[in-house]
Amino acid sequence: MKRFFAQCYIWLLLIVLYAPIVFIAVFSFTESKVLGNWTGFSTKLYSNLFTGNMQGTGSLMMAIQNTILIALIAATVSTILGTIAAIGIHNMKGRTKQTITFLNNIPMLNPDIITGVSLFLLFVFLHISQGYLTVILAHITFCTPYVVLSVLPKLTQMNPNIYEAALDLGATPFQALRKVLLPLLKPGMISGFILAFTMSLDDFAVTFFTRGTIGLDTLSTYIYTDARKGGLTPELRPMITIMFLGILILLIIINLRKARAARNAVQ
Repeated sequence: MKRFFAQCYIWLLLIVLYAPIVFIAVFSFTESKVLGNWTGFSTKLYSNLFTGNMQGTGSLMMAIQNTILIALIAATVSTILGTIAAIGIHNMKGRTKQTITFLNNIPMLNPDIITGVSLFLLFVFLHISQGYLTVILAHITFCTPYVVLSVLPKLTQMNPNIYEAALDLGATPFQALRKVLLPLLKPGMISGFILAFTMSLDDFAVTFFTRGTIGLDTLSTYIYTDARKGGLTPELRPMITIMFLGILILLIIINLRKARAARNAVQ
């Protein structure tokens, strides 16, 4: 009975998590402007999305472009800074290491709205004009701790003598970092990059408070503005479906590669 109820709980949890996404995906194949009103199977919304034959095409495409560009820049910079920070934290000892690790975890546990308001007040205090720069800086700020958290386990699993051996064999510290450490940390860096990219792509609160009043929109703020007008643009349904499927396929590929690498390591 315990096993039965445990399985029921897991399936119920999965249904609650994925039912809304499935609901949106199903109704992306109908022309109805009202979500939940099925008017017959149609791929017109997908056609409108790819051909640009829809109201507000320019603003939506600009929001998507801003979202992807900001996410790529933030994820790239966060991966670099997070990897360097993880190496530094790993080499610390005692209470200093525990304190820095604790401080690194705070931004991840902190509510997004507090982070957004805090960064907003900081930019106002420093007289920094809000726009692209402040949004990118804000995204780097809250994405970097996730990269640190992804890279640290790889450093813990690594043989601590490999780096010293490279130095003893004549490599400079930079060469040892580039040819020894980074290849070993690559899986953690890739995981951190994907996590940072996803977090940046998904963010609303931090972006909303740091974008200023210049009309900068990402996908999340565009959807928020669109919803306040009385309803979502129907073409958002196929776009959300495509994004979900893209991320799902990417995760499946990454997990298959990890499983194959683990199997090859055992053999």
